[in-house]
Amino acid sequence: MQEFTYKLFDDGTYIAASYEGDEENVEIPAYYLEKPVTILYDGLFKGHSEIRSVKIPETVTDIGGFVFDGCDQLKELELPDSVCTLWQYAFARCGITRIALPDRVRSIPPFAFKDCKDLEEVRCGKDLKTIYAWAFGGCDRLETLDHPPGKVEISPQAFESGSR
Repeated sequence: MQEFTYKLFDDGTYIAASYEGDEENVEIPAYYLEKPVTILYDGLFKGHSEIRSVKIPETVTDIGGFVFDGCDQLKELELPDSVCTLWQYAFARCGITRIALPDRVRSIPPFAFKDCKDLEEVRCGKDLKTIYAWAFGGCDRLETLDHPPGKVEISPQAFESGSR
């Protein structure tokens, strides 16, 4: 079973606001009531340790806070090219081992990958400009952070855990 609830956003698109389900492979609908789903809202899949894969449609532009928090069986995740904004704690404590960020993502916010203990590789898109403090705090296995050379401002605290 996979059941989403939606909220209408100011611009006439929909937010995937909550999820109920118990399946390992989840597919987020691209449209609700014939309008695109553009935002995955805070905590959408939080604590769903049964999830192994999530298919995100090309309509999604924002990944909210704590969306994948505690999804420790989620090992790899493909973000569509449409994603341009990650919110704080978007991938906190999830089980991903590698991820490629789309070109449209311009910054990695604080705590975005907090305590992703299995994260080994992050490939950033060509438009990335900033990696904020604590973005990769607690990512003990991170070996590869591939980003555009000379263009990215990386906080000196990007790999520290911070106070939260």
